[in-house]
Amino acid sequence: MHPLIFREILSVTMILFAIIDILGAIPVIIQVRQRVGHIESEKASIAVLVLMIVFLFVGDELLAVIGLDIASFAIAGSLVIFIIAMEMILGVDFFKEEMPQSASIVPIAFPLIAGAGTMTTLLSLKSQYQTQNILVGIVLNTIVVFLVLKNVKWLEKLLGPTGLSILRKAFGIILLAIAIKLFRSNTHL
Repeated sequence: MHPLIFREILSVTMILFAIIDILGAIPVIIQVRQRVGHIESEKASIAVLVLMIVFLFVGDELLAVIGLDIASFAIAGSLVIFIIAMEMILGVDFFKEEMPQSASIVPIAFPLIAGAGTMTTLLSLKSQYQTQNILVGIVLNTIVVFLVLKNVKWLEKLLGPTGLSILRKAFGIILLAIAIKLFRSNTHL
């Protein structure tokens, strides 16, 4: 096993943090909590952790079953990330989904936090970073997800509507740059 590389861990953590966008999801989480009541932050965080780790290890096999390679999936993922970034920057919803009655696993853990963008990003990261560094990044992001879910009311008051909007747009720009980098590195442009 290769040693942990701090720079890779930091890169992976920041990329996942941007794609998960847990801070940008605070308004959605608040809306879901108002509709369904209490959100079990522990249950949602464990589900996020398990989903990301399982997909990290078996995502390749799932792709092989349907006849795709990682580069093709990474290019498709870069386009999904690009669209998510545009949503964040422009404040427009391209992806629309209905909210179910229970909220800790669906829609909070999946697809809001560990959705298609996150899964795509994990496979894309796997093509560029060592697995153990990705695992550390996943764990660090899960801790942040748990802390945000546990303290969402306090964060809403602290950031206010303007702060949340600025945060969402800043992470949108970061995601846009990540999407372009993934596209270029997998198309060799």
